[in-house]
Amino acid sequence: MMDTNLLIFVLLPILTLVLIIFKTKTKPNLPPGPLSLPVLGHLHLLKQQPFHETLLNLSHKYGPIMLLRFGVRTAVIITSPSLVEECFTKTNDIVLANRPLTPSLKHFSYNYTTMGAAPYGDLWRTLRRVAASELLSTARLDATTHLREHEVKLMCRQIINQSSRQVNLKSWFKELLFNITTMAIMGKRYYGDYTNVGDLKQVLAFKDMIEDMFKLIHTPNVVDLLPVLGWFGFGGVEKKILCMMDRVDKFLQEVIEERRRIGSCESGIMVDKLLALQQQEPEFYTDEIIKGFILQMLVAGTETPYLTLEWSMSLLLNNPKAMETVKNEIQNHVGFECLVQESDLGKLSYLQNVINESLRLYPTLPLLLSREASDDITIGGYLVPRGTMLMVNAWAIQRDPLLWDEHDKFIPERFDRRVDDKYKILAFSVGRRGCPGTNLGYRVLGLTLGTLIQAFEWEGLGNEEVDMSAFHGLSMAKLEPLQAVCKPCSNITHIL
Repeated sequence: MMDTNLLIFVLLPILTLVLIIFKTKTKPNLPPGPLSLPVLGHLHLLKQQPFHETLLNLSHKYGPIMLLRFGVRTAVIITSPSLVEECFTKTNDIVLANRPLTPSLKHFSYNYTTMGAAPYGDLWRTLRRVAASELLSTARLDATTHLREHEVKLMCRQIINQSSRQVNLKSWFKELLFNITTMAIMGKRYYGDYTNVGDLKQVLAFKDMIEDMFKLIHTPNVVDLLPVLGWFGFGGVEKKILCMMDRVDKFLQEVIEERRRIGSCESGIMVDKLLALQQQEPEFYTDEIIKGFILQMLVAGTETPYLTLEWSMSLLLNNPKAMETVKNEIQNHVGFECLVQESDLGKLSYLQNVINESLRLYPTLPLLLSREASDDITIGGYLVPRGTMLMVNAWAIQRDPLLWDEHDKFIPERFDRRVDDKYKILAFSVGRRGCPGTNLGYRVLGLTLGTLIQAFEWEGLGNEEVDMSAFHGLSMAKLEPLQAVCKPCSNITHIL
């Protein structure tokens, strides 16, 4: 009996050590990645700009799927269209249909109840269905095409009427997109000489609110990645977001109350449509849900399109032959008896090529908005654990020399043929979380560029090419606002 007890006493520690060693040797098959710092992980990489190029350089060493750690967050970065397809088709797309839930996103999304932030489930499906069928459907867009055409025409009038022929196109594009969006949402425009708000104080308050909101959207909140820092007084950004959202909420509630008093459900205005749905299902279409819709449209429907317009026009100014090809196409298919209309865009294939090539070279979101795995999955043969963020380096894929001939050159003709792999061009994202406003985006981009090229002759400043340097943040914007010289075309100005 004593011998047996002694044997157990001796063997137990040995067996325990063997189990520990065995467990250590059988680590999960995670994607490769560089060594990380304690606690911080790879947070130091976030300071290296442009971040998407830093990630591309790392992928050259570690492969098209790699693992990084940003504080308490683990992220997998994808730099391959075949892996993108693996992520966003069939089962994996459902598992990756959530957004990472952070304090910043919570405050900006009415506690995760907007379409862009809501977890995958009944709420998200309903919000998506309403957006696709009631707000952004082809029939709905066709019914509101006159609104966008009118806003583009007003912009061209104001450009003609200004004393200088030197034009700050970034400013015009920004004002145009906000006017298109606010007219569609609430029936008011807040920019330019044709504002129909009436109250100058309200106009200025709206502009200040929008500027402050976008600054905060692009301000990193370190507490999202290291929550413990909030205990030590590093929650300044979050406090600013809360104050900002108080202003936003008050403004949006005033919009709802005003449209509720007007009570015009047949106006075509988005808030009126949502209020009509609220009367049918008040328990679902609460004021918070409606405010979330408005906020998402203000954010998603403005910055990305006007930045894309600026990149597209910059590329055309640096490639006069492409500009001339677009102008000739418009002359052949539209003429000069009327302005370009949205119904003409299907005939303007080269203009569409220009837009696609601009989106390829300068995606305004070089890294697609992050997803989060709701369960353990396998990607590229590697385990991606539940809770891992997924980041897709769209910029790297869209400039990959193995996928694109002359990958860094502006060649619209490459889109004469249909791209053989839809996961090579990712400007509007893919999968269940793909942008529901893709159709609207292409309409606005085509209509604006087409009209400006039809109505004006454009040149850059001096003899130098437009500087294509970028400012890198959440979105990729031109470092220097686009300035150009325009001359109205005499055979079209009478229409304006």
